Amino acid sequence: MTSRNAATPSITAVWPGRPYPRGATWDGEGVNFALFSQHAEKVELCLFDDRGRQELQRIPLRDRTDGVWHCYLPEARPGQAYGYRVHGPYKPEEGHRFNAHKLVLDPYAKDLVGELRWGDALYGYTVGSKREDLSFDRRDSAPLMPKGRVLETAFTWGDDRRPMIPWQDMVICEMHVRGFTMTHPDVPPALRGTYAALGCAPVVDYLKRLGVTTVELLPVHGFLNDRHLSERGLRNYWGYNTLAFFAPEMRYSASGKVKEFKTMVKTLHSAGIEVILDVVYNHTCEGNQLGPTLSMRGVDNASYYIVNGDNRRYYDDFTGCGNTVNLEHPHALQLVMDSLRYWAEEMHVDGFRFDLASALARESGKVENLGGFFDAIGQDPTLNRVKLIAEPWDLGHGGYQVGNFPPGWAEWNDRYRDGLRGFWKGDGGLLGELARRITGSEDLYGWSGKQPTASINFVTAHDGFTLHDLVSYNDKHNEANGEDNRDGSSNNVSWNCGAEGPTDDAEVLTLRERQKRNLLATLLLSQGVPMLLAGDERGHTQQGNNNVYCQDNELGWLDWTPTPERLALVTFVERMVALRRAHPSFRRRTFFAGRPAEVETVTDVHWLRPDGAEMRPEDWNDANARCIAMYIPGGGIVDRGPRGEAQLDDDFIVLFNAHHDEIAFTLPAAPHGAWRLLVDTANTAPPLTTEDAAAHAPAWSEPAYPLQCRSLVVLSRPDVRP
Repeated sequence: MTSRNAATPSITAVWPGRPYPRGATWDGEGVNFALFSQHAEKVELCLFDDRGRQELQRIPLRDRTDGVWHCYLPEARPGQAYGYRVHGPYKPEEGHRFNAHKLVLDPYAKDLVGELRWGDALYGYTVGSKREDLSFDRRDSAPLMPKGRVLETAFTWGDDRRPMIPWQDMVICEMHVRGFTMTHPDVPPALRGTYAALGCAPVVDYLKRLGVTTVELLPVHGFLNDRHLSERGLRNYWGYNTLAFFAPEMRYSASGKVKEFKTMVKTLHSAGIEVILDVVYNHTCEGNQLGPTLSMRGVDNASYYIVNGDNRRYYDDFTGCGNTVNLEHPHALQLVMDSLRYWAEEMHVDGFRFDLASALARESGKVENLGGFFDAIGQDPTLNRVKLIAEPWDLGHGGYQVGNFPPGWAEWNDRYRDGLRGFWKGDGGLLGELARRITGSEDLYGWSGKQPTASINFVTAHDGFTLHDLVSYNDKHNEANGEDNRDGSSNNVSWNCGAEGPTDDAEVLTLRERQKRNLLATLLLSQGVPMLLAGDERGHTQQGNNNVYCQDNELGWLDWTPTPERLALVTFVERMVALRRAHPSFRRRTFFAGRPAEVETVTDVHWLRPDGAEMRPEDWNDANARCIAMYIPGGGIVDRGPRGEAQLDDDFIVLFNAHHDEIAFTLPAAPHGAWRLLVDTANTAPPLTTEDAAAHAPAWSEPAYPLQCRSLVVLSRPDVRP
């Protein structure tokens, strides 16, 4: 046992403690420590000084209950830094990788002190040995490791309440805590890039003006910089490299305190904005068999990870990151469930977006009825009331599961993304695909009884081109990542509008701005839940890099410098969000039927050709057709209001023209009110509200509208029904 220094008295009282709750739990009198390790032979709790640098004492955990090692230290207090040394067999070929020379982080650590410093001592085997991971390394890894820290969880939440935005009313903004605020001129420099910055009044006010109801934060669980990135002077920017499922990432904390995250959540809630976390439970930062021993690998490798059934030295990797967390094991499943409940109950977040969610459903290597994990969430009284969003695929066989997640789950809809990109790019034969996607993707979600809000609609996300780059580059340009442009997807369905990258060509620049408006307007007029990528409303560019996972610099950070083009686009998005919010026609809870409802006489949607006639079956298959209209009568809404009242709206017609020529589009007759123009993406005038249009826009008296090439138009006529 290592002795403490003279200034720090040793812990003298060690009580048996309890096996639950897991982790280090301060109860006001002392700290209970509990660690699950089914296959361990001995566990030592290691206590460190306040900065986590000097090991002061080792305490053997003598009590074990159902595989959980535990003790209670009545003399320990919040702020105590700690880690574990876990003894057991080092037999990789049997799936066991215990090495007590390696300090391992508590998988339940709620706060971290210190940063990981890369070195060969972090590996359970001898790096460079001919025997690779079958060798055994005896160097102490503690000096290189971050430590857990006992957390005082008390926080004054006051009357904080979840905004509980209905799904159909949501407008999500996917953002990076650091990247969104690093260059914001109205955020104090000391706070930029932090949770505190995201809670600053100028940032909150901007989100409110934009009409955002929900922020979806890229991973904020404690994560590592990959060694290969650190050695090349880069950093893991996105954070899909989780080390600690309970601890917020401290590089985003200006104060270095967990409560800063809570303050951010409370501030956003006060503004009526929800907080959803992008969470990574499918794998960890320990990688494949040649990765470091940092936490779960050294605690109980064979329990926490899916090891290969034929050779347990290796992992079944369905994530592309070297390992997959084994949610078939009850204690690994409990770890994830406890983490989710902690963030929902203790940190007050409003929901989760699950990275590579299909990997969480795998049982015996197969996606079987979406697995016990989803059953566990479905019956959990806390988690079945928060918002759950799946990235509905992984990299394994059978992993693409769009449309197959259980009731109560929404899904990122990549069919929507690719359909809209292809249509506005000018690809032929996509009228049917466009119609299916903008009406909520009933073909994907309707069969299981879900509603349009199961579809999270997006054109861009963190992974891929920004909106500006989508209309400015045909090809990815990822050279800055140092991987010879091999990383990132090559299937971007993008079009540079006539020039690759930056240009002074006025026609190209004008077309790019129009294409941005086309894509944003379509997104915000579609049934389902729209998700914006932060910065798209400002024309943010990554200079053609579609994989800035390692670019924690100006390439990944938003540029807040105002320009006329940026300000115009921000205004356009504000007005389009307001148009969506004002009209239930664009926020339906049920799918269009294409016919009158039982209690109505009005068909809820019509699809029109440029000559004004209804689309025929053969028209949908016309590979040369790139122009269509969606006519939505305001009397065809079957949804009811919050008090059961009938909902009526104005009539709308939305014209889509992805052709390179102008088309004279014949409009439906307007017997009970004239058509008025709200939106025309072919000009730079901002969209009008229906009230502004009635007051300022002249009635459209011509039988046809001159629909410019590559443009979208919205016309409305007022509801005159009694």
